[in-house]
Amino acid sequence: MELTQRRLNYRSILEGDVCVHPASVFDPISARIAEDLGFEIGMFAGSIASFTVLGDPDLIILTLTEFAQQIHRICRAGNLSLMVDADHGYGNALNVRRTVEELETAGVSCLTIEDTVLPIAYGHPKGGELISLDEGVGKMKAALSARQDPNLVVAGRTSALAFSGIPEAIRRAKAYEQAGVDALFMAGASTREEIEAVNAEVNIPLLLGGAGGELSDKNFLGANGVRVALQGHLPFSAAVKGVYDTLKALREGVAPADLRDAIASPDLMAQVTRKPKYDSAINEFLT
Repeated sequence: MELTQRRLNYRSILEGDVCVHPASVFDPISARIAEDLGFEIGMFAGSIASFTVLGDPDLIILTLTEFAQQIHRICRAGNLSLMVDADHGYGNALNVRRTVEELETAGVSCLTIEDTVLPIAYGHPKGGELISLDEGVGKMKAALSARQDPNLVVAGRTSALAFSGIPEAIRRAKAYEQAGVDALFMAGASTREEIEAVNAEVNIPLLLGGAGGELSDKNFLGANGVRVALQGHLPFSAAVKGVYDTLKALREGVAPADLRDAIASPDLMAQVTRKPKYDSAINEFLT
């Protein structure tokens, strides 16, 4: 499926009236599994990128190039519409433009640019702060100006709910909407009151990160402008535990044959590696 169609598929969700949960993916295999299971969207987070590519915590030490390369691998593997967390755009507004250029080329359907001071500033190791509203608006405008395919979704992301409360979140949401973003990613939302308040003030779709608790009701979310709500990133954590448990068992002397029920079957491996496609190509081109 061409990239424009994937982006149109993502936009159709934004234009709908229901909320969907994306699949948290981190590599080609996980993206294919999500697609095979019928997920409409894949989500590749900055934190998961740091874990996957570097094996390091989410401290904004991953480079744009490393991020884009992994995105390219994920997008090449199938037809899943992929949204990504582009953090702060890897610098100022000029860096944001470069980020959009690279990630659009890599194949994303949606990217978010946030208004948090990143990486952690000196003197703030345990907290965070927002960039100025003017700088935030400038970053959103820069992101929009850099895209070549108008179907690529550019979402403004704000942590104002967590850092400053509802009034500041609304102020920033309205400013980013005025700048032209296609959607708003509300980080740190935890109550229905927050969602209702923001939704009442804007006319573009909302995206949520880590929605849980009283924000677990998809019907409520869909009725209040939320079109995509993350559920955390359990697949990567599950994969880490699976590898750890398997290696630990082998190290402790468990026979490989005794682990067969805990690992992917040959049929599942053939499915996720698209072996039948390659078998067909071998028959057609190498015999």
